[in-house]
Amino acid sequence: MNLTWKRTLRTPSSERFLAQIDGCDAAAVDLHYLANGTVSGTVILLKDAGISDSDIEPLLSSLDDEFLPDVDLGQGNLTYTVVRGEVLGNWEAHSQDVVSGNS
Repeated sequence: MNLTWKRTLRTPSSERFLAQIDGCDAAAVDLHYLANGTVSGTVILLKDAGISDSDIEPLLSSLDDEFLPDVDLGQGNLTYTVVRGEVLGNWEAHSQDVVSGNS
């Protein structure tokens, strides 16, 4: 598996990453840095990416090793919720404060 990570969003207390396998989007991860020093993440495995249950731990370990040097699943200061889903579109605000979806 040729896995790469791309940071797509960063705030003072959160980040979003895209996992790409062989150049195709495979998963999205939102990380939230909490005041007590822990990190809570939501992982969305894209339904058509072909990620098996046995691929999840190596995927999470890769993100941990590359971007999260101060926390670790084994230490109990990093947790993930993992779901499978599909991208339905992007909803964005327009100049008239109307929100619409794009596929």
